[in-house]
Amino acid sequence: MKFTRFEVNGDLFQGVVEGEEIRVFSGDMFGDWSYTGDTYNKGDVKTLAPLQPKHVIGIGANFVANKQDLPETLPEIPVFFFKPSSSVIGPEEAIVIPSGTQQVKFESELAVVIGKEAKNVSEDAILDYVFGYTVGNDVTAPQFFHADGHWTVGKSFDTFTPLGPVIETELDPFNISIEANLNGVEKQNSPTDLMIVPIRKMISYLSNVMTLQPGDVILTGSPVGAELVNEGDIIECEINEIGKLKNSFVSAKQSVNS
Repeated sequence: MKFTRFEVNGDLFQGVVEGEEIRVFSGDMFGDWSYTGDTYNKGDVKTLAPLQPKHVIGIGANFVANKQDLPETLPEIPVFFFKPSSSVIGPEEAIVIPSGTQQVKFESELAVVIGKEAKNVSEDAILDYVFGYTVGNDVTAPQFFHADGHWTVGKSFDTFTPLGPVIETELDPFNISIEANLNGVEKQNSPTDLMIVPIRKMISYLSNVMTLQPGDVILTGSPVGAELVNEGDIIECEINEIGKLKNSFVSAKQSVNS
């Protein structure tokens, strides 16, 4: 199923996408819900980020260019970081380049959406706690990285976590490719088997550190090919089985005046 959130005339709705139609539902997406009987055409709504995450957790430097580059030994402590929920935006929304910098970096990623509470879960069982998957863009301002390796500020600006267009619950995350096109030119295209820390291992590891909750989003890393961009550029992050996440870049000054 493809779960979505959308807006019509200022009103917010949840729905399930079926072809060009969206069937509205009410209730908790991760629990009890039911269809209302209302429907909308996809072309008549404004698509939002498919959820409002409780937490957004990313993993750094998690892809290689070729299988032969995969390390024999995985890192003992993977590099994880948090992104604030206030950084989340949806498809077609503008990514704002902060004042004081001219460029930011796009990073197309597979985003995992947790569906039920997970604590100390084994790798074998961890996917039972996953609700579904969406496309993420882990926008980064390297200029704001701390010299000692602290990434928080450079990852945390408003608009720096586009998500969407839907949460796909019927997906084999091990048989997909993560793509990105910048101004129509392909920049990223990698299968998930080029991840250094595999999906099961990273989510299980996190569940042994913290209690993962329904609505948590885990960004699983960006393929080789991410690069710096400028205002006016258009980025399309895509996983064929989920959809395309398209956003434009604007300067902070443009955003204030728009």
